Amino acid sequence: MEQKCKYVFVTGGVTSSLGKGIISASLAKLLQARGYRVTIQKFDPYINVDPGTLNPYEHGECYVTEDGAETDLDLGHYERFLNVPTSQANNVTTGRIYQTVIENERRGDYLGKTVQVVPHITDEIKRRMKLLGDTGNFDIVITEIGGTVGDIESLPFIEAVRQLQWELGEDDAIVIHLTLIPYLSAAGELKTKPTQHSVRFLLESGVKPDILVCRTEHNLNADIRRKVALFCNVNVNAVIESIDVETIYDVPLVMLKEKLDKVVLAKLKLAAKQEPDLEQWREFLQNVKHPKNEVNIALVGKYVELPDAYKSINEAFIHAGAANECRVKVKYFHSELITPENVNDKLKNYDGILVAPGFGGRGIDGKLEAIKYARENNVPFFGICLGMQCSVIEYARNVLDLKDAHSSEMSEITKNPVIDMMVEQKKVTQKGGTMRLGAYECAIVKGSLASKIYGKTKITERHRHRYEFNNKYTAAFEKSGMMITGVNPETGLAEIVELPKHPFFIGVQFHPELKSTVENPHPIFVKFIKKALELKVL
Repeated sequence: MEQKCKYVFVTGGVTSSLGKGIISASLAKLLQARGYRVTIQKFDPYINVDPGTLNPYEHGECYVTEDGAETDLDLGHYERFLNVPTSQANNVTTGRIYQTVIENERRGDYLGKTVQVVPHITDEIKRRMKLLGDTGNFDIVITEIGGTVGDIESLPFIEAVRQLQWELGEDDAIVIHLTLIPYLSAAGELKTKPTQHSVRFLLESGVKPDILVCRTEHNLNADIRRKVALFCNVNVNAVIESIDVETIYDVPLVMLKEKLDKVVLAKLKLAAKQEPDLEQWREFLQNVKHPKNEVNIALVGKYVELPDAYKSINEAFIHAGAANECRVKVKYFHSELITPENVNDKLKNYDGILVAPGFGGRGIDGKLEAIKYARENNVPFFGICLGMQCSVIEYARNVLDLKDAHSSEMSEITKNPVIDMMVEQKKVTQKGGTMRLGAYECAIVKGSLASKIYGKTKITERHRHRYEFNNKYTAAFEKSGMMITGVNPETGLAEIVELPKHPFFIGVQFHPELKSTVENPHPIFVKFIKKALELKVL
């Protein structure tokens, strides 16, 4: 008889930003290491259909999956920990739920019934919660519920969890509640009351947590654990300490020590199978914490006030640093503050320069100055998406002498749109989900820097953009030394540009950071850091 899928729901209380995504990813990693097929999904309570139209300042980066879904940045954590791609089904918002229900109503699917939050909205939430489990591809589905218990917008999701627990049974669906036990320095005490109130909120919604994961700055002693267990009505062994750690990659090992995976398996009536083999993970952590070298990288972008806007890039640097047994110290530079007068002083002490992706004209001039500095001073350079496009604009202006060269995204009147809107995008009026999204093939020129980096000439990478290199200028660029070394085989659109005479100068139209994981650090990041190390500024 085939084992039916089990479900774990992760809720949060007391405050936001406690790390439900990291706890979910860590638990999934441990269950995966025990031989179970695991996936994680995120349910977000906001009304946007997806995060694609959200400003990075609002919600951090928009993470893009292989199948072209614009999703919450937590899906990046899921992929980086599990080394398994996520998909459209792994991220669902309130907006998408309501959109589906309203479309159903317009088609007459409800046969004239009054459409209500219960049962219609909650039924659609439950359908989506079970979608991945019903494929037969997974033994366990972990579902992270965004927001904080008690929030108005989270109520339909909590109600859907309550109904699913009742329908599936307590052995097949459990709830982990992530909460906070704050330390009051004036009193010198850890306080459990916020956790008790948070659990009460959950109980008032009809949901009883099976396991409490308690974020804390100080260790929980036996008395605190017993107190939490008693007043929150859980077993003492189900009170899990999640103490603050040096890096998010420590969390799976902390959860292993706390036996979170064993408690979850016992609640789900599943065997513990083999002991987790986390040797590669421990080796990675060893390299992160005890590097032999150090490099300084300048990240030039326009959303630098919020590091989460470049979350996947930051994590890719950690992966690449570990692969090179090197600490990567990333310094953020706001591109609006870089000028011809100060660019030398700002960037002279950096071993490599990455120009980050983004949208719109704000801060473009500073990005161009940073690229010019890297090009003229032989500093290893890496441009991603808009960063690649800016490298083309800078080269056109300063080498090809096309002084008004620009992207038609920023200037509709330029006579030299070296970056232009893709033909199929010109008729698009809606913003959400209409860019070139997801994985596309790229054919790489043999002997190029890109071919040496990848070790092959056919790759797939993820995209998120509307504008492309204008192929009308290909001959002029290649004649003057900037080579197009990667193209989409179907459209002929440029994917990679290089300067062969430069020590390391590469711009890519795609987003390689989205595919970097602990087990498979992205090769461009790895080689970029390796070259920065070789040419390190003394």
